[in-house]
Amino acid sequence: MAATAALLMALLALAAAATPATQATPSATPPGEKTTHIKLYWHDVVSGPNPTVVQVARAATTSSSKTGFGAVMVIDDPLTEGPGLNSSTLLGRAQGTYMSAGKDDVSLLMNMNFVFTAGRYNGSTVAIMGRNAVSSAVREMPVVGGTGVFRWARGYAQARTHTLDLKTGDATVEYNVFIKH
Repeated sequence: MAATAALLMALLALAAAATPATQATPSATPPGEKTTHIKLYWHDVVSGPNPTVVQVARAATTSSSKTGFGAVMVIDDPLTEGPGLNSSTLLGRAQGTYMSAGKDDVSLLMNMNFVFTAGRYNGSTVAIMGRNAVSSAVREMPVVGGTGVFRWARGYAQARTHTLDLKTGDATVEYNVFIKH
């Protein structure tokens, strides 16, 4: 028992000696890093002959009629410069999934990439993943990565519903995305 305790103490002493006494504290913005703000509009088109969102799964639960809990949607939604789907410049697509994750309120788990196909960010992507409490005026979700210009991206996206057609389910959401890269 004493030999085990002595061995453990020796290992701890070696580990302490191998650990640097001071660690560098990262600065808020490393040299060469910048912050980019992008404002765009996300169009979730449920209706018509060419929807941009389709339901691929639905849970068989009694609470699903109230909040849609358990529904899984796949999206390929247009991203535009302004709120008009047909009158604004197309910047790219939001591709991914969202699912209804709230049993008692309409809360979505968003997992999507903003894929830029035009403009100054053409060829780059921003990955967003997080909770979207639909009934809140402003919803904040984390930016968890990116590619191209946005390689090593982190930040956040704020979503505000611009329009929602309760008959069709079509929605236009304003996104303000703040990206450190």
